Amino acid sequence: MTVGRRHDGSPRVVVTGIGVKSPAGNSLEEAYATVLSGKSQATHLPELMDAGLAVTFGCPVPEFDTGVYFGTVENRHLDRATKLGVAAAADAVADSGQDFRTDPDRSGVYVGTGGVNLASTVTLAGHQHDGDLSRVPVIAVPMIMPNSTAARIAIRYAVQGPCLTVNAACASGATAIGEAMLAIRAGRIDRAVTGGVDALLTPFFMAAFARLGALSRRNQAPAEASRPFDGARDGFVMAEGAAFLVLERLEDADRRGATIYGEISGYAATTDAAHIVKPRDDGAMVARCMRAALGDAGLAPAEVGHVNTHGSSTMVNDRAEAAAIRACFGHPAPPITATKGVTGYLLGAGGAFEAALALLCGRDGLVPPIANFIAARGTPDPDVAGLDIVHAQPRETAPAPALSTSIGFGGHNAALVLTPL
Repeated sequence: MTVGRRHDGSPRVVVTGIGVKSPAGNSLEEAYATVLSGKSQATHLPELMDAGLAVTFGCPVPEFDTGVYFGTVENRHLDRATKLGVAAAADAVADSGQDFRTDPDRSGVYVGTGGVNLASTVTLAGHQHDGDLSRVPVIAVPMIMPNSTAARIAIRYAVQGPCLTVNAACASGATAIGEAMLAIRAGRIDRAVTGGVDALLTPFFMAAFARLGALSRRNQAPAEASRPFDGARDGFVMAEGAAFLVLERLEDADRRGATIYGEISGYAATTDAAHIVKPRDDGAMVARCMRAALGDAGLAPAEVGHVNTHGSSTMVNDRAEAAAIRACFGHPAPPITATKGVTGYLLGAGGAFEAALALLCGRDGLVPPIANFIAARGTPDPDVAGLDIVHAQPRETAPAPALSTSIGFGGHNAALVLTPL
């Protein structure tokens, strides 16, 4: 078995480029530092306050200069989500030093999203209320196509291999990364740019999620609202963002002298097949997904350095995920964190963003603290009993593989194992 081969003889797939556009920052370095700080990025948003919504705060991407990435015409023709996704992918490709125009049919684009372009669809549909459908913009169709982000990335880099859009709700980004990795392992492509994007931080979708009862109602203290695994959690905080990785075979990265962040060593996906918005209370399918990802990586549970959980800050999701961690790891389980305490809920982009951060944390031996987790509230929360929850400050550990989990509406589960090299 060569250094470039896995335990099953297939090629090892590594990450050589990362790009992010997130509430924690618009560069990987800035986002990493913000997540390690444990400081929530939630804030009131004027457009939500003006709309008189029940929830008036979220986690937007700050100071995103679209002019750096797009010309005037292109800027007019792209919606917010596509701009975030293409820009994050562009940063990842530049970071990798990879030339996707070489052997374009051996390159792929895999984009995960829970609702990309839906915000534009709702906005453009407003023209019907004027009673004059002739006013629908010419750019409406290419703007609202669900595959718009993937297609724009492929056009920008002349990619002629697979160009796929994955929709698995909030597990979309992680699923896209896993499927791209499998395609490289199988020899169908040599390289891929893959990740997730979503931007639904608008009055209509905030109202819809609030009606569902999914959002925190802490309007008086937005920075304290997202609190994964905390006993006083009352819902998630909506966010927007994008995160993309460049993947390729280890031997190819070594041959061209690329900087390697680490390996995507394991991946699995399962489905609860139980409820359209709630995970199974026992977390059984999430635990099965975790075990399968570890099996794919050839790792025992004890070899995992930390778990970057989905950690939504909803009562039912965190309870189910805590049960899954106990079922997968037993006692003691590895330290756990949840970046959504800082960034809010990035929907389909979350799994990709969290995988990127877990890769860096596993490499550096640091586990970020969960924002707003209060260790001593008098009566311990039984949902998290026995779990080693990192809070208050980063935890120093030995460099080790990290497990990143994602859970989406519809019962979609995905898990990635990120291994430092």
